[in-house]
Amino acid sequence: MSNKTLDYYNTNADFFISDTVDVDFNMTQDRFISALHGKSILDFGCGSGRDTKYFIDKGFQVTATDGSEKLCHAASELCGITVRQMLFQDLDDINTYDGIWACSSILHLSRVELLPVLRKMVIALKSDGVIYTSFKYGSFEGERNGRYYTDFTLEAFAEYIKDICNIRIEEHWITGDVRPGRGDEKWLNLMLRNTN
Repeated sequence: MSNKTLDYYNTNADFFISDTVDVDFNMTQDRFISALHGKSILDFGCGSGRDTKYFIDKGFQVTATDGSEKLCHAASELCGITVRQMLFQDLDDINTYDGIWACSSILHLSRVELLPVLRKMVIALKSDGVIYTSFKYGSFEGERNGRYYTDFTLEAFAEYIKDICNIRIEEHWITGDVRPGRGDEKWLNLMLRNTN
């Protein structure tokens, strides 16, 4: 993730939190929960902490990380746990999580950066574990509104991950943005299963 993207989140943390923390994302959260075979979740790029809190309240054991210092502080306060400040590339867990929730987070990595991170995510999963992730729908890569984005279509993502061992696309769906006034922005939602 570029320093400029992290700077954006540190500078605009209050606005970002107010824009996302109260969004109703239960349909997708529950879809993820229903795909899990255990209780251990990594919220990988947790932002405001909205989803971490939801999963904790549902009885899951959640480890939460974010690259932004300010978002880590805010999410820690919201959730009552210590959120670890960490870059995606620093993930080094092995066979640890039943699920990894990467909602609107790893999309800030370039295509070059993303592939090794996805491999690390698969390694961090337990056998038959699940990754939920989402990308803006399209083919753009580059800076947009002060942040770096890598967009995907389903076909492009399937081709992109074809050489990653032990992972398959289990489900995919396209949604509009859930934030008010942004429903015309399309998102690619993906559920990936560890086949190891």
